[in-house]
Amino acid sequence: MHADHQHARFEGSAHYVATADLKLAVNAALTLQRPLLVKGEPGTGKTMLAEEVAAALDRPLLQWHVKSTTKAQQGLYEYDAVSRLRDSQLGDERVRDIHNYIVKGVLWQAFTAPEPVVLLIDEIDKADIEFPNDLLRELDRMEFYVYETREMVVAKHRPLVIITSNNEKELPDAFLRRCFFHYIAFPDKDTMEAIVKVHFPHLKQELLAQALQTFYEVRDVSGLKKKPSTSEFLDWLKLLLAEDIPPEALRSKDAKAIVPPLHGALLKNEQDVHLFERLVFMSRTNR
Repeated sequence: MHADHQHARFEGSAHYVATADLKLAVNAALTLQRPLLVKGEPGTGKTMLAEEVAAALDRPLLQWHVKSTTKAQQGLYEYDAVSRLRDSQLGDERVRDIHNYIVKGVLWQAFTAPEPVVLLIDEIDKADIEFPNDLLRELDRMEFYVYETREMVVAKHRPLVIITSNNEKELPDAFLRRCFFHYIAFPDKDTMEAIVKVHFPHLKQELLAQALQTFYEVRDVSGLKKKPSTSEFLDWLKLLLAEDIPPEALRSKDAKAIVPPLHGALLKNEQDVHLFERLVFMSRTNR
């Protein structure tokens, strides 16, 4: 059996470094029974948060990854009229029952699950502006009407809804009012060190210290189109370890006079690579 669902609390997990204010935000959403809207740079662990919250609360996780073409209706259900027409032409018995052609969406599954679930609506800002507006009523009332079958689907348990946004576009005010909001700030060095230790518990301190310094120096380069994220830093460390790169290779008397090895894990477009190489070249020639 699950713990008392009314008093479930998120205290972080061994696999995810959650700051005190992030834990507070998750628990506020649980208490208020409102969706938790999580914003932050890509790669700061927004999606992973939902996975860890579900695991920590011992609840199933349902995921809805939003694309630019996603419509809110798809989260409720879709009526497969094409299959019904084809089956009617073939004289299939299934045609008699319209329920056979209703495809349940993620919200329907979350509402009718036998136990409370964590529902992730990932990257809501990818869809058009109507998408969050169209979900307002369903997320508020925890019910929706299926016109084809003339039935009302009402939530058995209120899911914990976690919505992520990369800030690609502004979300409507009416939608924001209904959410509890948390911005995942980019981790400082101490938090990042704690994150790294979760993923690489045996990493030598000297390499970690030097890699952290280099990483934050790269992030501080002004004019970068895309600053490297937490997930890219972890990828880079994995490569440094696999290639057995020594800490000295990341160090130079003048920190700006070195292009980090395997920088393709950190810098993800040619403009940023050129910018970085140009800065390094300039700092070398100015010595």
